[in-house]
Amino acid sequence: MSALPIPFLVLSFITILCALYVVTSKNPVHSVLALIVAFFSISAHYVLLNAQFLAIVNLMVYAGAIMVLFLFVLMLLNLGKAAEPIKSNAWALASAISAGSLLLILTAAFQKSGEQVYRNPSETVGLVKNLGKVLFGEYLIPFELTGALFIGAMVGAVLLGKRDSGDHESSALAEEKGASS
Repeated sequence: MSALPIPFLVLSFITILCALYVVTSKNPVHSVLALIVAFFSISAHYVLLNAQFLAIVNLMVYAGAIMVLFLFVLMLLNLGKAAEPIKSNAWALASAISAGSLLLILTAAFQKSGEQVYRNPSETVGLVKNLGKVLFGEYLIPFELTGALFIGAMVGAVLLGKRDSGDHESSALAEEKGASS
């Protein structure tokens, strides 16, 4: 078996370090920032595998939208030391044993398939051009129907959201009138 490429090893090291920091950090904001770095390094792995579309989607969906959502939730919760639960060492030992077992099983399972992928890289797999040909050729009608379904769902969510806020205001006014009389 030949040696792995240096960029892959560096990115893997960064990903593993950031993932460990996410789990072990006491500060939740630092954990989220380390998770963002881990997502960027995973996207770089996708670029090394010639899957540019997956790299961009990973950055937009995970590093962009999901991490912003996590940060907003953390800021809104305002977690302090009093809210932190007390943890025993038994959980740490059990999680270390579980993680080690999972790593051993995954390493054994993917050893042969990893060698196969490394020996036979395909230049056309993962390119956006090929995805576009399939998406707008063979699957054009399902793609368009899915877009129409999403637009309908967004319009419905906006209408339901506006109706709920109007009902809430009218019920609040009715409660004020009932309390004042």
